[in-house]
Amino acid sequence: MTTLVTGTDTLTRDALTVLQPGFVGTTAPDWLLRRIGEGLSSVGLFGRNIVDPEQLAALTARLRAERDDVLVAIDEEGGDVTRLEVNQGSSFPGNYALGSVDDVELTRAVARELGRRLAACGVDLNWAPSADVNSNAANPVIGVRSFGADPDLVARHTVAYVDGLQGVGVAACTKHFPGHGDTSVDSHHALPRIDVDLDTLHARELVPFRAAIAAGTKAVMSAHILLSALDPERPATLSPQILTGLLRRELGFEGLIVTDGMEMRAVAATYGIERGSVLAIAAGADAICVGGGLADEDTVLRLRDALVDAVRTGELPEERLADAAARVRALASWTQAHRARGAASVPGAASQEGTAPGADIGLVAARRALTVTPGERPYTPMTSAPYVAAFTPVANFAVGDETPWGIAAELERLLPGTQTGSYADGSVDAVLAAAGERRIVAVVRDAHRHPWMTAALDALLAARPDTVVVEMGLDEAEPRGALHLATHGAARVCGRAAAEALAGTAS
Repeated sequence: MTTLVTGTDTLTRDALTVLQPGFVGTTAPDWLLRRIGEGLSSVGLFGRNIVDPEQLAALTARLRAERDDVLVAIDEEGGDVTRLEVNQGSSFPGNYALGSVDDVELTRAVARELGRRLAACGVDLNWAPSADVNSNAANPVIGVRSFGADPDLVARHTVAYVDGLQGVGVAACTKHFPGHGDTSVDSHHALPRIDVDLDTLHARELVPFRAAIAAGTKAVMSAHILLSALDPERPATLSPQILTGLLRRELGFEGLIVTDGMEMRAVAATYGIERGSVLAIAAGADAICVGGGLADEDTVLRLRDALVDAVRTGELPEERLADAAARVRALASWTQAHRARGAASVPGAASQEGTAPGADIGLVAARRALTVTPGERPYTPMTSAPYVAAFTPVANFAVGDETPWGIAAELERLLPGTQTGSYADGSVDAVLAAAGERRIVAVVRDAHRHPWMTAALDALLAARPDTVVVEMGLDEAEPRGALHLATHGAARVCGRAAAEALAGTAS
């Protein structure tokens, strides 16, 4: 039976303090404001909460009218995973594009501008960057969210990203500890397992996290993965060996440990969100992220009461909950101090061209990330409207399917009359019929992971050798087509850079 507790005692406030819940809607519901008044210290924002910067700024101001030190968090990676521009596509390329350029000053400038925009809207904790080393090209959930497959490259860009965000007062949350790159399962759906030895773990997965910790990342997000070499029983989020033993003691991290979403099936399907949250705090986590799927008051109350019950029954030491709450408050104090100083409005010292606040640094980066591979014959820029065939895989949960991607909209801007169709299978006959005499641009995403997509390209190129191929995911497959473009991500600016190249208008 759930213990009934008052809204004023220290234990209840600490239990509320460690929660980072979401909500539904573009204005703060009454229940959320009430719980903030009772001690809730953090709120997580998702695409469903955001219309535009003005609305977002009004929303965060309303939250802080209730409590001025509330942490407002967001899952804004840029690139394929965007919440600020969920309905338009991101103005910033993602990690894979930045890693492909391998200019740490560019990465720092992109993160700084993204952080400046977040801070201007009242957001002060970003669940980013992803420090996962994408050692498994077939990984269904990381992919272009990673800077790349080389640990040292990932480390230096993770550091630059952390520096960029935190330089304007937005706390970075480096994820997904101890590394989600070598998985073949999406933890939103099931529990991934990584069976590598400790030497491999230290030489590969942990390299970027060590660097981020040394650079002062304010937070680290745990992964719902089973790392058998350290804990064969529990996923990292629930493992004392991994969170307290490895992250705290061995790596020396003193900041905030945030869980990945507790409603994800890698944890929820086995433990449930209440017991999972208790085990996570006991293992060393300080903040429970929940709200991507469960975003209501009942969820907050269930988790609050589960934590209080666990303390009262002796399952969760009261001092552990108090320590977790203190770490949340410490981060809130840091972000509050930066807001008070107006750090986000202070011009930076970056010398990279186009890095001043307000500059279109995202497009600069996307253009630099574009790789163009000519076919056997010289390519002549398009002057008439083409037909864009987008071969569309099922989006992973982190990316979502509400954010537009591709190049059709950008090509339409440059070549009015451009037409497009979306194909979820290898129906090349339908593509040819729809295209007619128009030149075809085939847009793919991770073609190497989808045999049906590869087969469709084979058939399309056999029928129409002048087809242009644009890869907007990992560029693992061999370049082919009359012209092959690798954008290294599917952000809106990546699509624009590709469209400019096709139309011959690239700057």
